[in-house]
Amino acid sequence: MSIFMDIYFMNLKTAKKAFKSLLKNWLIIFTGLIYSTILFAGTLVSPLFWILSRMFILILSSALVSNYLYLLQQIIEQDRFSLQDFKDGFLIYLRKVWSIYFMGFVALLGLDIFLRPIIVGFVGPFVYHFGLIFLMIFLLNALPETIYQKSYNGWESIKFSVEFIKEHWVEWYLPNILLIAILALITGSALINVFDNVISLRAFTQGPFGITLYLLGQLWFSYIMIYRGFLYKLLNTSSRRKRMFMRNM
Repeated sequence: MSIFMDIYFMNLKTAKKAFKSLLKNWLIIFTGLIYSTILFAGTLVSPLFWILSRMFILILSSALVSNYLYLLQQIIEQDRFSLQDFKDGFLIYLRKVWSIYFMGFVALLGLDIFLRPIIVGFVGPFVYHFGLIFLMIFLLNALPETIYQKSYNGWESIKFSVEFIKEHWVEWYLPNILLIAILALITGSALINVFDNVISLRAFTQGPFGITLYLLGQLWFSYIMIYRGFLYKLLNTSSRRKRMFMRNM
């Protein structure tokens, strides 16, 4: 029973903290629109890079992820972010994010060449791809927070995020599943992504309803990411016994 009491009080504290932080840093809800515009512009000019066009988009996407994670870091650690933070953020985690993307590409390529033909022969292509995506999401779910809260390189970040999930999977997934379920109810899809330019552009062609739905989705998505940041930090800096002791104090 103590674990559920710990989860309750821990998430109650995190929810309040994340709500106050989002109110103070509400401008972060518009980053999705900015990133979408930049990414859309990037896809338009990418043909100019010929055979390196995919590389250009990958680097650009890594820079956008770096920027967003750096803003989250500033919110979690300083409870604010500035225009200068936004300008600096594109390069802060670029190398780390890019290296993780590259390792993921190599790993998927290896699986596709060596394991996919064998596994697909037993379970079929749908089960193989679904199982692979589920495994990646489950094991690497805390990777964004690991990137901006830990001073590890790309490979070390991957290993630590897996260890984090192994140790805290109950405390981590219970609130995350609830938050994502609410996002699905708000937007009609659990796949709203802050970097998805297609969703952004489609929403703004659907009139006031589409725009309102998109902004609500971005608002809740921002709350989720801030919530996750505080929850990750709390789980990493305290134990269940320590949290119980502090509550009793």
